[in-house]
Amino acid sequence: MPRVVSAVIRALDILELFLDHSQLSARQVMERLDLPRTTVHELLVTLEARSYLISVPGQPVQYRLGMPLFQLGAAFSGRLDLVREAQCVARDVAAACDEAVHVAVLDGANVIYLVKFDSTHPVRMVSAVGRRLPAHCTAVGKILLSGLDQASLDEVLKGDLPGMTPDSITDPDRLRAHLDQVRAESVAVDVGESDSAMRCVAAAIRDHSGTTIAGMSLSAPIIRWTPQAHVRWTGLVRDGAAALSARMGYRAQPR
Repeated sequence: MPRVVSAVIRALDILELFLDHSQLSARQVMERLDLPRTTVHELLVTLEARSYLISVPGQPVQYRLGMPLFQLGAAFSGRLDLVREAQCVARDVAAACDEAVHVAVLDGANVIYLVKFDSTHPVRMVSAVGRRLPAHCTAVGKILLSGLDQASLDEVLKGDLPGMTPDSITDPDRLRAHLDQVRAESVAVDVGESDSAMRCVAAAIRDHSGTTIAGMSLSAPIIRWTPQAHVRWTGLVRDGAAALSARMGYRAQPR
C-alpha cells in the first residue's frame, strides 16, 4: 500500500479548520490540532506561499482562506452541474425505454455512478448512486477508458484487472484491443462482464473542449435484451449522451 504523507494530512487538517472559522491564528491552530509550534509555523508558511491561506496582519496574525480554494470549489461545482443536467437527460432516456439508465465518471481504475434512474419492471439492476465498480468490467467504464490518452490508460492497466464474472476482460492486451473497437464504434457494450444476467450499452459525454468527462449507460436483464431492443437502446443512449454533451457545452464538428 502507498504510504500516507503525514505532512499533507496535517496541512489538510489545517484547511478543514476553516470550515467552521473565518480566521484563525497560529496559536489557535496549534491548540485545535495539538501540533508543535514549529510544525504549524512551517505548514502555515507553506500554505501561505501557495496562496491557500492569506495572512491578515494583527496581534496576533490571523489567517483566512485564499483564492485557490475558491477555484477548487468552483471546479467541484462544475461536477455538480453535470449531475443536475444528467438527471434531466437520464430521466428522459429511462422514460423512453423503461430500463435502468446511469451516468458515471472515471475515478482511477473504477467508475462511480452519479445518477441512476431505474426501470419499473420486476427484474431490475442492483446498483446505486455512489457505487464504485471496476471500469473494465462495465460498458460505461469501457467508454470512459477509451477516452483516455495513452499514458493515462497505461497507468490504469499497470495494476491488476479483477474479474466480476467469467466474461470479464482481465487480460490487458485483450482489453487494449477491445478499447480500440470501442473507439471505432463510439459505443461500448457489457455482455455479462459485471453481472452475468445483465447487458449494458454506453456512450461518452463530452464537455466544451471535446474531452470525455462522463459516460451514460442503459442496462437491462438478458431476458429483455433482444437484438431489436439492442439496436433501439443503442440509439437511445447515443442520443442521450449527445444531448447531455450539448448541455455541457460540446459542439459536434460537422462531417
